[in-house]
Amino acid sequence: MERGRRLPEWLKMQRASGENYSRVKHLVRDNNLHTICTSGNCPNIGECWNAGTATFMILGDICTRACKFCNTKTGKPLPPDPGEPKRLAESIKTLKLRHTVITSVDRDDLSDGGASFWAEVITTIKSINPALTIETLIPDFDAVPENIQKIIDAGPDVISHNIETVRRLTPVIRTKAKYEKSLDVLRYISKLGRPSKSGFMLGLGENEDEVFETIDDLCNAGCRILTIGQYLKPSPMHMDVVEYITPEKFEMYRRSALDKGFDFAESSPLVRSSFHAEKHVTQRIL
Repeated sequence: MERGRRLPEWLKMQRASGENYSRVKHLVRDNNLHTICTSGNCPNIGECWNAGTATFMILGDICTRACKFCNTKTGKPLPPDPGEPKRLAESIKTLKLRHTVITSVDRDDLSDGGASFWAEVITTIKSINPALTIETLIPDFDAVPENIQKIIDAGPDVISHNIETVRRLTPVIRTKAKYEKSLDVLRYISKLGRPSKSGFMLGLGENEDEVFETIDDLCNAGCRILTIGQYLKPSPMHMDVVEYITPEKFEMYRRSALDKGFDFAESSPLVRSSFHAEKHVTQRIL
């Protein structure tokens, strides 16, 4: 990550090691599971895994899209694994988690984008871990209401969908996904009274007015939980970082989001959508 370019002091990360880190690593490997922590080259993997938590990624580790900011593999995915829901649910039980985040690759190869499988995963996890709270970080499902409804009906505590960047830069860095389509997903979730959440990255060349516009658009779509973090280039083949945003500016955006009506806003350089996600549940619905 960001090889060959010196990072500012505020972007120093915890080393990925330790007893709990090894425990989570081995459990994920032994149960043939995937995490966005590794597939997405997340900068917080050391802190999260040392705390005994992980964001699990279902439906394989090969995405049908090729967004220019994302380190997840792209290509032709394998068919959904029918044993994955139970393996994941049992792994969460083994880790004794109180809260978990589930995400997935995009599966445009499936008729419903994988929504039915998503619903099965959620209900299986809840049946084996009844006290667990769940956040789902979902793809856009092409903004098809019936597919989004399958997630809602499965009953996760928070439903998240990331808008990723400002309107102008969306066609540059996202494959197939549309800015308005992401807003449509969040509107649908919010109008049914479910807690909705979104996040986006800074440092890709956006300006302050565009950041404020994005915050406004998300708020007007009914989104009430917001995360904003620094984009970090995961490999030489990905988009370059245009600017490292200072912690002070991140804090300015956080205060602005709260002033505009968000219930919760987390904004700092190392924030990612699932980082400290248990706080979002606690402050929003518990």
